[in-house]
Amino acid sequence: MQRANPLRLFRSDDGVPKLLRRELPLEAQVLAIVTICLTVFGQLMVYSASSAYAMTHSEFNFDSLYFIKTGIVYTVVGVALMIGLIFVPAGWLRRFAPIVFIASLIGLVAVKVPGIGVSANGAARWLALGPITIQPSEFAKVGTLLIVAAMLATKKRPPGTLKELLMPVGLVVGIVCALIMVQPDLGTTLAVCIMVLALLVAAGTKTSLLVKVMGISLTLGAVMIYAAPYRRDRIFAFLDPWGQSADGAYQVVQSMIAVGSGGIFGVGLGGSVQKVNFLPEAHTDMIFAVIGEELGLIGALIIVGLFGAFAWAGYTIAMRTADPFQRLLAAGATALIVGQAIVNLGAVMGILPLTGIPLPLISYGSSSRIVILALVGVLIAISREPQMLPTIKRTRAPEPAPESPTPRPSRRRPVANVG
Repeated sequence: MQRANPLRLFRSDDGVPKLLRRELPLEAQVLAIVTICLTVFGQLMVYSASSAYAMTHSEFNFDSLYFIKTGIVYTVVGVALMIGLIFVPAGWLRRFAPIVFIASLIGLVAVKVPGIGVSANGAARWLALGPITIQPSEFAKVGTLLIVAAMLATKKRPPGTLKELLMPVGLVVGIVCALIMVQPDLGTTLAVCIMVLALLVAAGTKTSLLVKVMGISLTLGAVMIYAAPYRRDRIFAFLDPWGQSADGAYQVVQSMIAVGSGGIFGVGLGGSVQKVNFLPEAHTDMIFAVIGEELGLIGALIIVGLFGAFAWAGYTIAMRTADPFQRLLAAGATALIVGQAIVNLGAVMGILPLTGIPLPLISYGSSSRIVILALVGVLIAISREPQMLPTIKRTRAPEPAPESPTPRPSRRRPVANVG
């Protein structure tokens, strides 16, 4: 049997690559449009939320455009990576899953190496590569997504018991989460758990096993929260924010004040008062509060609607994909991005505890923006995969012509010849 040559996907008789002539399906078009809208709008809101802060601090050279300049650089890198991944057959990513995963583990360990790791606010989460600072835990999400999707796709059936789930999926996820918690970073650990849970659901894992996994995860999460005093304070602040408005719940209360003061139509773009003197991390984790204050309920609902459209497009791509690995990859990537958005929005509005998860494509962040744009490119590539593969037409063998009925012998008696 002759093996298919992957390069045939890029060749054509008239010199135009086949991939460039493929039209995007509707869900991929929606995904691309939503991503562009969120990215452009995010840059606008980052400038609005950070200009006054950057202009009054010497570490940013008193430059009101500091965050927007660096944000545009990382956005260009992310968009270039997204466009490049669109034209890569999604099935090839399975080959590189172990390499990406091992590289992400090395990055998670390297943040603790003196001279390489960078610490801020008591957390060692970044690597300094010359003038560039990256966050390895963001890339660890991609490595975990690829390796877990490859493991689940290899098995003929989903895990049926805790023992089957533990080896090797549970072991891999446990190592990643442990390295992230050492930094410490509970928010990224939560994002990884949401993504893995979505992968298990997409793989067809039984509901009873999923309930057990969630119970164990919640128990471990409660232990980690209780072990750190600042995490306990966040939970108490979440339960009684107005009672601790001057202490542990200060950030939450200020975000709710910002959202509430925006009303229906907001105070106008750039007119936020909370972002200047009251709301910490206005351009990162709390940027949705600035959106609510400046653009009101209408602007907030538009953002929620865009993420809803993103979820529809991503899961539609996953459901339409026949390949198990690509289906798991699409479901996990969508759950990772949308799940982070849900947790961030819930925290800003006081519905969920603060976890430090930024709002995808809108909050300021270098590594997060690059990773999310890359995952969007993977999703679009998966949506194009059925059209990219050569169509195999099955020809049915011609049916034999119906045989002419055999003449039945006549039952008439012969007539005697008299004459």
